[in-house]
Amino acid sequence: MKSEGELWGLLREADHMPYGSGQIALVEQIVQHADAGGFDELRFAARMQATTAYVHGGETAKSFVTFSWCRAEYDAHPDRFDRHTESLLLWQFKYMVSGLLKFPEVPLGRTYDVLDDMERRFRAGGHSLQAVYSYRHAVAAHVGDPAAGEWYEKWCAAPRDENSDCVGCDPTSKVYHLVSTGDDEAAVALAQPVLAGHLTCAEQPQSILTSLLVPYLRTGRLSEAADAHRRAYRSLRGNLADLQRIGEHVVFCARTGNEARGLEIVERHLSWLDKAPHPQADMWFSAAAALLLGRLGDDVLVGDEPAPRLGERLAERARALAARFDARNGTPNIGRLIEARLQAEPIVEHLPLSAVARTLRSGATGTVATPAPAPRPLPTDAAQLLDRAEELFDEYRFTEARAAWQRFDELHPGPPFPLAVRRVEGRGRMAGVDQEPERAEAAFREAAAGHRVLGNELAALVAEARAVLAPDAEDRQEEVLAQLTGVTERILAVGDADVRAEARLRLEYPLLALDRLDEALAAVDAALAEEPARPALRAELAGRRARCLLVLERFEEAAAAAADCREQYGRLGDPPPVALAALIHGHALANLERFDDAVAAFDAALSAAVERDPRLSALVGRARARLAGGRPVEAVDDLVEAIADHVAHGEDAPAAILRFDLASAYEQAGQPLDAAEAAESAIDVLDRIGAQDHADRTRYLLSRVYRELDEPDQALALLETLASNLDGFDNLQARGRMLQEAAQLLYRADRDAQAAERFAAAAAAFEAAGVVQAELYNRRMRALALRWAGSVEESLTALAEADALVRSLTSTVDASEAWLVWHRAMLDCDAARVHLGAGQGSEALARVAGAAGALRDIGAFGEALEADLLHAELLMRSGEPAPAEPLLRSVLGAAPTGSQAGQNAAWMLAEALEALDRPAEAAEIRRRHLEQ
Repeated sequence: MKSEGELWGLLREADHMPYGSGQIALVEQIVQHADAGGFDELRFAARMQATTAYVHGGETAKSFVTFSWCRAEYDAHPDRFDRHTESLLLWQFKYMVSGLLKFPEVPLGRTYDVLDDMERRFRAGGHSLQAVYSYRHAVAAHVGDPAAGEWYEKWCAAPRDENSDCVGCDPTSKVYHLVSTGDDEAAVALAQPVLAGHLTCAEQPQSILTSLLVPYLRTGRLSEAADAHRRAYRSLRGNLADLQRIGEHVVFCARTGNEARGLEIVERHLSWLDKAPHPQADMWFSAAAALLLGRLGDDVLVGDEPAPRLGERLAERARALAARFDARNGTPNIGRLIEARLQAEPIVEHLPLSAVARTLRSGATGTVATPAPAPRPLPTDAAQLLDRAEELFDEYRFTEARAAWQRFDELHPGPPFPLAVRRVEGRGRMAGVDQEPERAEAAFREAAAGHRVLGNELAALVAEARAVLAPDAEDRQEEVLAQLTGVTERILAVGDADVRAEARLRLEYPLLALDRLDEALAAVDAALAEEPARPALRAELAGRRARCLLVLERFEEAAAAAADCREQYGRLGDPPPVALAALIHGHALANLERFDDAVAAFDAALSAAVERDPRLSALVGRARARLAGGRPVEAVDDLVEAIADHVAHGEDAPAAILRFDLASAYEQAGQPLDAAEAAESAIDVLDRIGAQDHADRTRYLLSRVYRELDEPDQALALLETLASNLDGFDNLQARGRMLQEAAQLLYRADRDAQAAERFAAAAAAFEAAGVVQAELYNRRMRALALRWAGSVEESLTALAEADALVRSLTSTVDASEAWLVWHRAMLDCDAARVHLGAGQGSEALARVAGAAGALRDIGAFGEALEADLLHAELLMRSGEPAPAEPLLRSVLGAAPTGSQAGQNAAWMLAEALEALDRPAEAAEIRRRHLEQ
């Protein structure tokens, strides 16, 4: 059985745990051990904490037992308890009044008895009755008693004191009263000072934000309503005790045209009804879910059941519970309120909840292309019309080329055979654009045969080369290359410079597909060496060369080639291919970290692009360049537009990948809530499509964002998922890093025993990976965490393991290496703390004595100050103020003015001087330093 000291340590750790089943299990274990050991003070303290854990952790019924035990114990032995304990007990009376109301099987008289007892104790202790009036109002409002208004007035008039609900929760309850009377403006006004202040209660600000959902909507404060929903639901969604408030967010979705979002919430929490914290939460959530599901069609399934049918069952469940409450209360009030929820009408047709949703709603997505310039008039002569169509196609003006060929068909339905052959070849080229490879190949084969009938072997060879490239041949590129090489050799023997250049250029396609990049570049260079006469072809060759260089990561050359290509296209009036050239230029410049220049290139690409794909590529390229260049707010706009475009086209995978970038942009822009939502919406899709690397990268980003949002438990869950995913030998170092960050989170939250476990796991991972410095850090931190957890023997064992690692290093590493000196000195400092925790003062002094000097020798002056402070503290503890004095004066002289180290040194120096019987000097130190 654990000792009393260890149990107190566990109780302190439980106090820092998040509300929920884990905390409840630990506190119940402590209660059992305290009872078995007969530790009276601990038995009481553990049950007091259990009451709070049950209320906030979703097991309300259990709180009645522990509270009753504590109240009886307090009344039986008042001499054992101080005023602080009395205050805690009075606070828990509020839990009882509220909790008893939530169980229809508990007679209403029992609640009134507890309220009367509460008021008697408040009066006897000379406390304000503000909290008493608040809970009398709550009971009256619950049963529909008109006296609720009178109690509300008394509640507002009474002065607050230490027993009042917190500065967030008290106004929250008042907001609900004002909303029930229809005074939405007063409700909003009451809440504003609260939201502008600093809230530290575990229930805030999510509770007051939830209470404001309806008044925000009814007063037209739609953006505030959307933000309140997003912020509050995030904090509520993980805690069973908040099921009733979660139901209010389901109602919000149902009344704002966000049925899809509401369905997601219902499906996430529906199983909680089986373990609802109390019947009241069950009733209100069931009614909320019924309202939402009733707005969906029979084709929407929840599990295997159509949504409306499930909604009907949940509505009956809510009505049945309401009937039980009304029977208990002797009034129809709860049934009336539940019926109002079930029949609630929409307030807003559709309220977009994210930037992407707003963009989709407005229709402003990347599908809107820059208008193409007005086309030149088309000739009517058959041969000239074909010439124009082929010219337009070679300039990548596909829409205009298609129009020219269609005009040819209208004007010349039965052309002469030579023109008919050219028209067939034109059909093949457009079929390629339309991604119809079989039709394209057939047309090119037909054209080649026609050219041979006409005796034009060169034209036949060109058509044959196009036929070879036409099929979708990803799995047989070697065969394509061999065929194309043969045709190309024949073309080179008879063609002019332009034809030869085009022939060589075609070889680039299969070479790139085969990842033979140097050969692809050589093919382009050979085409350039032919010195073609046609300007558009020379420009295209420059662009293709730039692309090869970009793929080869020869970014300087790629940027120069792309700039040359853009210049050539500029002389031709910036035809559509200039957009691709600008894209290549932008990517090359971004890789050279010339981000502003890259943004300008992507701007040009967007201005020139007509088709959807290059526009999207330019948007994403510009966003990433802006993000890398420290312009995250501008990046957000581009990414939102690109994601909205993908969503509008049903392309979940690319949208999810871009949401990672959007989350990064939001994080850098100081918008962590938006960052979290973007990352969360990406992970589910990335997991579904098996994009593990992308999903894990997003999880790690999200873990950072959660820490920024002060949601450490969510961050911890992600880090542990990542550590589990990184289970391969090649991932050991990354696994160790995830475990280390998880340990650091737990350590900062004073969950020291759990932190020690993670530090141990991280050390093992780093040991296996051969990363010795990280291993040493985690072994050192494990020892320290165990010391604070009160596990004395384990902390000493862990310290011995860290010391053994240092000794093994000194046999293979130069002892004067700065990194080893630093780690050894830091270990000495933490070893001193471990020994102190074990009651080994002399060992602690011996370990810390040389640490500061060693740290100063390597220039680690900040750590040296901390080491001197620790050394001085240990000297003071051992009753040696004289040697502590010079250490403290040294720290005081070196520490920055107003720093924590300086304050601590001044405080200890004053104590040392008093111990040395020099009170005047001590007073002067306090005056000069501690009053700063």
